[in-house]
Amino acid sequence: MQTVREVAERARHAARELRVLTRDQKDEALRAIAQRLKAEKDFIAQENSKDVDAAKADGTSAAIIDRLTLDASRIEAIADSLLDVAALPDPVGEVIRGYTLPNGLQVRQIRVPLGVVGMIYEARPNVTVDAAGLCLKSGNAALLRGSSSALNTNIALVDVMRKALADVGITTDAIAIVPGTTHESVNELMRARGLVDVLIPRGGASLIQNVVNNSLVPVIETGVGNCHVYVDKDADLDMAVKIVMNSKTQRVSVCNAAETLLVHQDIAEQFLPLLLREFKERDVTVHADSAMAEYAQKAGAAWEPVTDEDWAAEYYSMDIAAGVVPDVAAAVEHILSWTSGHTEAIVSNNAAAIAYFTASMDSAAVMVNASTRFTDGGEFGFGAEIGISTQKLHARGPMALTELTTSTFIVTGSGHVRE
Repeated sequence: MQTVREVAERARHAARELRVLTRDQKDEALRAIAQRLKAEKDFIAQENSKDVDAAKADGTSAAIIDRLTLDASRIEAIADSLLDVAALPDPVGEVIRGYTLPNGLQVRQIRVPLGVVGMIYEARPNVTVDAAGLCLKSGNAALLRGSSSALNTNIALVDVMRKALADVGITTDAIAIVPGTTHESVNELMRARGLVDVLIPRGGASLIQNVVNNSLVPVIETGVGNCHVYVDKDADLDMAVKIVMNSKTQRVSVCNAAETLLVHQDIAEQFLPLLLREFKERDVTVHADSAMAEYAQKAGAAWEPVTDEDWAAEYYSMDIAAGVVPDVAAAVEHILSWTSGHTEAIVSNNAAAIAYFTASMDSAAVMVNASTRFTDGGEFGFGAEIGISTQKLHARGPMALTELTTSTFIVTGSGHVRE
């Protein structure tokens, strides 16, 4: 078996080839991969079932099982997302700015690929394809280190994608799995500075912090999603119920699901009975402060006293921390104390409250009268995303093609020399 360093060296050479590919070549490869994924979806689903069965036998949670599972419809959707990426403009070569200096020198800053992008992620085999596709379109080689729980699925997906690359004459080393299933292979990848240009960890808090704290390779941090919804006193109550329920229950196993609810005290009496009835029907457990607990008891909803751990939690389940606040300022103070910097939402028809809330938030995305579930590269029109960055340098929020590029200055003269 190749070592991690050997695979990284091959990816480095592949990146040199990829950076000069035309858009047509890259789009042809993406379409070929999509076609292959659809043609071999039964094989992929069969390999995925091995991972799912093993996870179930290990007592893995339902939320993780959901993220791990690839059925035929999900494989079709993943393939279609590559077609969406193929249809997007190519960021490579885009002129960010250009001007002519007084001395006649022409200066252009253009987008160029990062080079070799390493992905370290947990039981999300869709990331295998999304990352590979976005890296390919942006001219980068992709090194993929998924979790051992999805090993069979990831091997199958990469095998299919590499076959498609060979079909169109592109180096198969553009997409590769990092060998090994132990922590040592992750450590080797994190030490591959000079071969790997950037690492993107995607998963739980412990995985992300391990990479951020120990990697010698530059890291783009994707954060956990302790997302908040604040329902203001001037909210449309029916709209608020719809937004809270969608944010919390539409899919609980994702980072943009709401984990905390804050409700203005002036509307609690009218709003909470409506919402808690919906929570009860969907088996949502409310981790309630004292004021919220009174309403939960009256509604017969499942609840338990909230703790500091609850306010900080990313549940990945039908649980939500919830409290009643005196005003928008108190909601903002609470969110700034507990947020992971992912997504916050306000439901209100009050322009002043909305302006104060949006100006105060220090998160990658802020929703106004919309579900937190929209923080997503596909929903933002980027095509598939490689992750959601909660840091502030280089990239923030959903990361897609543009965020997988850096820039180069091209300076053109006519015999200019500096005096």
